[in-house]
Amino acid sequence: MEIDPFIFRLSIFILSIFVGYYVVWSVTPSLHTPLMSVTNAISSVIIVGAIIAALSGSDGVVFSSSSIYGFLAITLAAVNIFGGFLVTQRMLAMYKKKKKDK
Repeated sequence: MEIDPFIFRLSIFILSIFVGYYVVWSVTPSLHTPLMSVTNAISSVIIVGAIIAALSGSDGVVFSSSSIYGFLAITLAAVNIFGGFLVTQRMLAMYKKKKKDK
């Protein structure tokens, strides 16, 4: 009996969703900032791959499927990176000592 490759990949994707959910929600607040910086680094690698995918169309068609998916991946990864930097900045601001007024 052979398993359909689509079903096999879909089951791996669904399992990775559950594993990712439990891993992220079990992180303590003190490790949140390093975790955000790692996910920002991963998103920057995604942007590089998305640029390659967006420019891979050699047939000269501007709106090919690879360019559309590449642009979508670039946009979503950029939102993830900039949002991660904002969250990290806000988390680090919580640990700064407040200045006392004299």
